[in-house]
Amino acid sequence: MNVAFRPDGGVAAAPAPTRGLLPLIGGTPMVELTKVAAGPCRLFLKLEGANPGGSIKDRPALAMIEAAEREGRLAPGGTIVEATAGNTGLGLALVAAAKGYRLILVIPDKMSREKIFHLKAMGAEVVLTRSDVGKGHPDYYQDKAARIAAETPGAIYINQFGNPANPLAHQRGTGPEIFEQLERRVDAVVCGVGSGGTLTGLSRFFAEESPATEIVLADPVGSILVDVVEGRRPREPGSWLVEGIGEDFIPDIADLSRVARAYAIDDAESFAAARALLKAEGVLVGSSTGTALAAALKYAREQTEPKRVVVIAADSGAKYLSKMFNDYWMADQGFLAKPRRGDLGDLISRRHDEGAAVTVAPDDKLAVAYARMKLYDVSQLPAIADDRVVGLVDESDLLLAVLSNPAGFDAPVRTAMSRAIETIAVDAPFGDLLPTFDKGYVAVVVDGERFLGLITRIDLLNHLRRQVD
Repeated sequence: MNVAFRPDGGVAAAPAPTRGLLPLIGGTPMVELTKVAAGPCRLFLKLEGANPGGSIKDRPALAMIEAAEREGRLAPGGTIVEATAGNTGLGLALVAAAKGYRLILVIPDKMSREKIFHLKAMGAEVVLTRSDVGKGHPDYYQDKAARIAAETPGAIYINQFGNPANPLAHQRGTGPEIFEQLERRVDAVVCGVGSGGTLTGLSRFFAEESPATEIVLADPVGSILVDVVEGRRPREPGSWLVEGIGEDFIPDIADLSRVARAYAIDDAESFAAARALLKAEGVLVGSSTGTALAAALKYAREQTEPKRVVVIAADSGAKYLSKMFNDYWMADQGFLAKPRRGDLGDLISRRHDEGAAVTVAPDDKLAVAYARMKLYDVSQLPAIADDRVVGLVDESDLLLAVLSNPAGFDAPVRTAMSRAIETIAVDAPFGDLLPTFDKGYVAVVVDGERFLGLITRIDLLNHLRRQVD
């Protein structure tokens, strides 16, 4: 018998070993939230991040590949091409690796770096394309993927957006699991739409097994799907930062006819919901789950009678650590408000007095400066002593110091840094930044002699953008 130890020291039965990861797809846990105020309702999260590929998309990935095999469209050693916002790609990469297929993925360039690095590490060939163009444009990710598949011998376009095996995976798998986990009493299920497979499959299952169960759509602001559900002419599509859900068209497999309620949730509310969930419940979820949770809370708080509401947690937040769980990224995007002083200090994204600025000391070795440049992807570092800027070392300084003498990495920063530092007072006009930028420098901002931080061109652009928003 396989056993596992519980925190109380007891022993519980554990699953038997599997041959490879594919048998572990599905059978994901359900957790009830206990610290989130949901009106008279009980909220449950279906934790699809527990799938071996880290998301709900493992289910349709396996189903679509196996359907292509049964139909004879995918031969051994063949090539799979897909357009994906990331998670379907990860599911396909998992299955393709296990079955020996080549995989080419076309991905919009707004996707998180974690997803892209993960895909490449699994052996997928990643083609990045524009995220600011719509269907019909040659760089639109779905059109580009279809074109690559047509031009590649032995390749198929798996096409999650039009593949009937996609919703079938949820109709036969995800839906029955939810129903049994909640003892066949489910009042509402909340999820978003990317390809439409999850919502369509769940709605078909519950239409047969529990017609009273309401299907609730959570949609990013900018997507057209809420308009479609509510019977309005779709507005001009906008843009959003939440990944994996929302569309500027209706996917072929998306059946929205059974959606009872729909909520448009903006990026700020989505990210705030996901971050609050982690803080309150310890559950790390992705950005689309933030959207679904925010919609579920709106739905739950509108109810007058107790209901059991399931939120599809499509993936883990581990893929978004560089984005919505990164305070600096959130602040740069305008989602985290910082105290405003009305001076240049408002433009500094990483302040020295908050311990956030990347600096070196004059007595640090040049090897330390080099390591920090690489780690933080910066090209120059202020040298700080007693909170004062005493020098600046950039890539050129470093190169000159070590080019003819590799042992120069052991020399102190003070031997290579420039001491002719142009600083800008924190109360100077914004226009004073431009001459510094024109010279190719970053602005070194000081309050008297005290170093506050650096301002780059992108910091100024971010500030100006926030003023417009």
